[in-house]
Formats: sequence, C-alpha cells, structure tokens
Amino acid sequence: MAANPRFRKSRGFYVPADLPDVPSHPVEGKESPYNRIIIPVAKALMKAQGIRLTVFGAENIPVDGPALLAVNHTGYYDFIFGGIPAHLRGRRLVRFMAKKEIFDTPVVGPLMRAMKHLQVNRAAGAASREEAVSRLREGQLVGIFPEATISRSFELKDFKNGAARIADEADVPLIPVVIWGSQRIWTKDHPKRLGRTNTPVFIRVGEPVDPGGDPDVAIQRLKDAMQILLDRVRDDYDRAYGPFPAGEYWIPNAAGGSAPTLADAHRIDTEDRAARAAKKEAKASAKLDKRADAILGNARTFIDQVKEKLRR
Repeated sequence: MAANPRFRKSRGFYVPADLPDVPSHPVEGKESPYNRIIIPVAKALMKAQGIRLTVFGAENIPVDGPALLAVNHTGYYDFIFGGIPAHLRGRRLVRFMAKKEIFDTPVVGPLMRAMKHLQVNRAAGAASREEAVSRLREGQLVGIFPEATISRSFELKDFKNGAARIADEADVPLIPVVIWGSQRIWTKDHPKRLGRTNTPVFIRVGEPVDPGGDPDVAIQRLKDAMQILLDRVRDDYDRAYGPFPAGEYWIPNAAGGSAPTLADAHRIDTEDRAARAAKKEAKASAKLDKRADAILGNARTFIDQVKEKLRR
C-alpha cells in the first residue's frame, strides 16, 4: 500500500489521520509484565516480521471503563492483534477469555496468568462467565472469541451466545472487532510464516451492539454486525493490496480461494474433536491399565512375601 496522507502511525501502527491521541491509562498503562514487557516484545516481533498493521475504528474502544470485545478468529496471532485497538486508546489492556488447556502449558500458561487473562473451562462454563462479568464490573476490557475456535473457512462460524449474556449481565458495551490477514501468518492446517513476510493485516472496530433481550437474538445481532465489518475490511484489504491470485489458501472459497467451505470446515472440526476425544480416552485408559498393573504387581509381591514367611 503506497503512502497515504489519510493515515499516520500511532504507537507503531497505521491509523486514520484523524484518530485522536490519548494519554496512557493511569493504571493499565503502567502494568507489568503485560504493558511493560510482553507488549514491547510482541511489537518488536511484529516489526521484525515486517507486519504492516492498519486499524480502523479504534475510537469505539473506551479510554476508560469496561467493555466486552468480540473478535473473529482466523489465526493464532489473534490474541496479539485483538488487543491492538485498545493499545491505541491509552495503552489499555484486554483480558482474553481462553480455553483452560492453554493455561496448562509450561511456558504460555504462566504468561497468560501474569497478563490476567481468563481461563475458560468448557466443563464449567457458568464459572467462566461469572469471572468475566466480575472483571467487567471492575472496569476491565475483556476479549472473547464468539466462534470459540479458529475458523478454517475464514468465514464467520456459528457464534456461542456467551458474549451477549456476559455483556448484558455486566451492563457493558459489546464491541465487534474483525481481523483480516492474520490467517496468512499462522493458522490451522498450514505452515507457519513467522519470518520476515511483510504481511499486511487490517483490523476494524465497530460501534457497540445491543446485547439485551433474548441471548440468541442478541448474538445474531452481533454476528450480523461483524459480518458487515468483515465484508468491508476484506474489500478494503483487496483494494489496498490485491488483486490476489485465484486459489490462495487464505481466501474463502466463496471469494475464489481454496479454503474449505463453511460446511467442509465444520466437518473437519467435528472429525478433529472426535479424534482428540479418542486420543484422550486412549491415554486415560493406558494410564489406568498402568496403575492396575502396578497395583497387581504390588499385590503379587505382598503375597509372595507372605508365602515366604509361612514356609519359614
């Protein structure tokens, strides 16, 4: 994208020239390690990779007070990209809701806790929602991926209604955020591109959506709003950096790419879940068998010892 007088750099990212600068948040702006260590490292990484990131609509993020940010999910960098609009609004911080398994990993888990992200235990969803509501009532920004997992089709998957329920109960703005280009860096089923790829990424933040009323109706309002934003940001991206060759893996099937259709992606997701469940069950069964063998071995040893004593 050629130099454009309508855009300028703010905190290392491209934004519309009329986006006002705001001072750092008095508390979040000084928080360590999130703001003082992890974000500078992430920005250095993105700079080394040549990622050119442009953000539209950051003014919709409040400079103070709570909001729930609903973000689409196409790649593993979305946890980084989804927090950038808030960073532009006084270095505010987003506490993302992420599955519990991430917190159980040796390196990433402690970092997630240090940044005060929220664990989502799918077996105890009510507790996760209550924690999100509590954080929002404390004045924090919370991030949620309504699709739950990465979309292999790069289209919007079905949304869980938790985002609407959380925002309504906490009485906070429900803000739609869409990211486009993240899937070109690191996504499911494709090699990572973590070198200096100079990949452009667009983020667009929309106006708050009403989370009230029936949660299923409210979540559809959110999805409709995010679809409008996604269509717009994809069109802007194509005009800025396209045209792209037909059949690109990161472009949706309906737009001429080779990504799976929504239906095919759903089938792959279902097969993946079944395979993971079977693997988990086999692992648990093997562990039980090992324990049973150990118990049986100990019992045999004890019986042999008793027999030896009786012979004496």
